[in-house]
Amino acid sequence: MIPVTPNLLIIDDDPDVLLAAKLLLKRHYPQIKTENDPYRLNRILKQDHYHVVLLDMNFRAGASNGAEGLRWMRKILRQSPRSHVILMTAYGDIELAVRAMKEGASDFVVKPWKNDRLLESVKAALEDPKDDVEAEGEGGAGEKKADFGKIIGRSAAMQQVFETIEKVGRTDVNVLILGENGTGKELIARALHQASPRQEEVFVNVDLGAIPESLFESELFGHKKGAFTDAREDRAGRFEHAQNGTLFLDEIGNLSMPLQAKLLTALQSREIVRVGTNQPIPVDIRLVCATNMPLYKMVGDHRFRQDLLYRINTVELKLPPLRERNGDIQPLAEHYLDLYAAKYNKGEMELAADTVRKLQRYQWPGNIRELQHAMERAVIMSDARVLHPRDFMLQPVETPVSVEEPDNYNLEEREKSAIRDAILKHNGNLSRAAKELGLGRTTLYRKLSKYGL
Repeated sequence: MIPVTPNLLIIDDDPDVLLAAKLLLKRHYPQIKTENDPYRLNRILKQDHYHVVLLDMNFRAGASNGAEGLRWMRKILRQSPRSHVILMTAYGDIELAVRAMKEGASDFVVKPWKNDRLLESVKAALEDPKDDVEAEGEGGAGEKKADFGKIIGRSAAMQQVFETIEKVGRTDVNVLILGENGTGKELIARALHQASPRQEEVFVNVDLGAIPESLFESELFGHKKGAFTDAREDRAGRFEHAQNGTLFLDEIGNLSMPLQAKLLTALQSREIVRVGTNQPIPVDIRLVCATNMPLYKMVGDHRFRQDLLYRINTVELKLPPLRERNGDIQPLAEHYLDLYAAKYNKGEMELAADTVRKLQRYQWPGNIRELQHAMERAVIMSDARVLHPRDFMLQPVETPVSVEEPDNYNLEEREKSAIRDAILKHNGNLSRAAKELGLGRTTLYRKLSKYGL
């Protein structure tokens, strides 16, 4: 459904292009803003919402590879996820078009455009339900799709995570999130909450690793006044605070065996008893747990209760480390670059191409948290608008990538995985991916269609 008064933004460094596009579109859409400097985008998008943004792909003299356009498109979609971006370029390239569409472009128009083609592209974007705030989910009235707006993840590994969240989020099953430190487990837990029927209720986050053993029962189950020395008043525990909502127990692998038994009892009975009383209190919660510890090995070592593990892991969700999400490193880095450039009043900043390559080669043992801190440090210390490799003091010894036994030896699955990895490695450049795979471009296109990539 086309908005009653659609708002359009055209960004191009050529004044003739701006004038021609505005004259053409003004006859159909009266609200149009033009801009020749993409570095003003941040301020422009804060001032107003634009249903469609027509964006040039090359701004620097002599540039023709479209990298600038893709970078600015990513910034637009991060800041204004409901906007549609139509990319414009004087250099028609099927590879570039494929990459642009995969990264979120609504369409790809070659300059000089045909008027009917440009009008059709804008009309199609405006009719997309992405712009209709009232639009219902694909599942019918009242059903809402999970909102992943705060989670940056275009890699195949993260798309699988999103798919799991959408399937599991609308149920009430217990979920166990597994992943290394710094992979964003709490963010995923919150996404599960937002995808659930309990999304309007409270989300309670408990770091079990930070609770002293002596205070465990009081913190989780509450206590009655006078139950112990410092119990000066009746107090509800985290289970009660999470009533009708989601209870997120982070670092559950840190619990001692006695505390595991107490937690299991509460989960089995769906009741808690405040310290100092004998009165059971029914609780209705959705339970999400997380850990970076090897729970199955701990069960074998008798350090984690098997019955508790089975209780909390109706569905397991494994978060990939950042080293397995190479295609997400650049958008994550650009996200934190924008965040900290604004926080420290540095103005618009960007990453040099060789900086991106350095960040993508690094193994990130601290995962997203390490990348975030690296970007903040670089922004603070740099006096330039462009960040170069020398601005990043990464660990000198890179963590080697472990070689694991493949999940299966099915040739089609392994070929599909190899194609996906090659495309991610070369940032969507299909010619380079085909060369690395030992395939011709035509063969690669055929296989992309075959596997639905």
